Amino acid sequence: MIFKLVSYNIHRAIGLDRRFSPQRIADILNTLNADIVLLQEVDYGVPRSNELDLAATLADMCDYPYQATGYNVSLKKGYYGNATLSRFPIVGESNIDLTIDNKKKRGCQHTLIDLDESRNDRLMLDVFNLHLGLSAKERQKQAGILFQSREFSNINPDYPCIVGGDFNDWRSLLRALFIIGRDFQCATDRTTIRGNEKAIKTYPSFSPRGGLDRIYYRGGLKVLNAHRSKIKTAKIASDHLPIVVTFELLKNNEKH
Repeated sequence: MIFKLVSYNIHRAIGLDRRFSPQRIADILNTLNADIVLLQEVDYGVPRSNELDLAATLADMCDYPYQATGYNVSLKKGYYGNATLSRFPIVGESNIDLTIDNKKKRGCQHTLIDLDESRNDRLMLDVFNLHLGLSAKERQKQAGILFQSREFSNINPDYPCIVGGDFNDWRSLLRALFIIGRDFQCATDRTTIRGNEKAIKTYPSFSPRGGLDRIYYRGGLKVLNAHRSKIKTAKIASDHLPIVVTFELLKNNEKH
């Protein structure tokens, strides 16, 4: 089975030209045509975004029948956080608080996605959609909270699992925690001529210098293709570029 996944920090649909435009984000998502979309910086009821339920608006504009939201930050009016849009049924969801001390509130949204509801041996995929903090120590602690969470620790390591989002990990300091510590692979790494691993650069969108948006995976998944979006509009629609990965599911998950 083959499916496409996108991770995209949409910057509340406010572009580098300071214009609020859900239509631009929707146009990009429709062009990318992914089966599962992980969004960060998604508003709900906030004046700067016309008090829209931005996740529901984008789901409707892009024909995603299933959505889940995990709001982490409470504003004077409204909230914002992460959202997952899916063409497959979302059969479970929760939000993991990753806030460290008095730092800005952060979170990781967990969804359980049924990749093929027509089968008796249901194909389940655990997806974690996160937005980590700005300091290295904060991010390391947040990774620890994620790994120790009920949602993550209860997953059989052999089951299909994806952790994606805005890691803010400029120097790839978390890579070892995922790859060596938890047996993940990174779909958004590239091997250089010298044999080093470098993340696909996605930030800032107009001239990317850092690979902040990443996708880690394990459990019978194979990467067929991974790239950042080359859509011209994406250079201005947000301060991040979308990252796009096409997966093949190599084995069934009969029990979860």
